[in-house]
Amino acid sequence: MKHLFILNDPPYGTERSYNGLRLALALPKQDPVAQITVFLMADAVACAKQDQKTPDGYYNIERMVKGVLAAKGEVVLCGTCMDARGVGDNEIIAGARRGTMAILAAATAVTDQVLIF
Repeated sequence: MKHLFILNDPPYGTERSYNGLRLALALPKQDPVAQITVFLMADAVACAKQDQKTPDGYYNIERMVKGVLAAKGEVVLCGTCMDARGVGDNEIIAGARRGTMAILAAATAVTDQVLIF
């Protein structure tokens, strides 16, 4: 089954992106053939920034995004949202990539389940 996660909230300050990534990481454990795509929009593009430093004992969104990639998931960032927030391609986690609305539309058209956080 194909799952598309659309995250909108920043990595810290709310727990919506955190909870979306928790589910994106948990689904492949229940369904080993699950295909996971995470599309980061608006302030969620900061979820894929590299070199995040969080206090000890606090969750780290960068590690969670890397976990999605390590599980063969796909992480795509809205390019317009990146530009609006001054996030450059060289600042994002290796394996994540810049995307477009056309890419999001195509992913939505072929997915079995869309989850929005």
